[in-house]
Amino acid sequence: MVQQILVPLDGSPLGKNALSVALEEYPSAEIHLLHVIDPSEPGYSYGSLGVDAYDSPQHGSDEWYARADEYADELFETAREQAADHELTTETQVGRPDREIVRYIETNDIDHVILGSHGRDRESLTLVGGVAEAVVFRSPVRVTLVK
Repeated sequence: MVQQILVPLDGSPLGKNALSVALEEYPSAEIHLLHVIDPSEPGYSYGSLGVDAYDSPQHGSDEWYARADEYADELFETAREQAADHELTTETQVGRPDREIVRYIETNDIDHVILGSHGRDRESLTLVGGVAEAVVFRSPVRVTLVK
């Protein structure tokens, strides 16, 4: 049976590191990538889409969600480049990231989760971010945190 690995992506360097770990340590696994659009986060980052806070569409508008979806597509494309020939399953959800990650685990028979220890940059003094901490405590499967 092929192992099912979930790697939640938020655009942080640690998310990219988590995907590297999944690819290196589980080369024969089916890797699922999940990006969660958090509607409660008005400062949602659009990555390299070139959108700054003053150019951003109104929070919660159709355009805001469209840009968030575009950003998710960009994350997945970058991940596909990183994964080279490894096939990836991708999905975008809207909601609280910790809840959506656990829901995805439960509904997709995930065996293991590998995620960044927090969504901030590497220089952060926070050892474990709020989303990572919640996933660790609520996950019904093993979770590996990557720094």
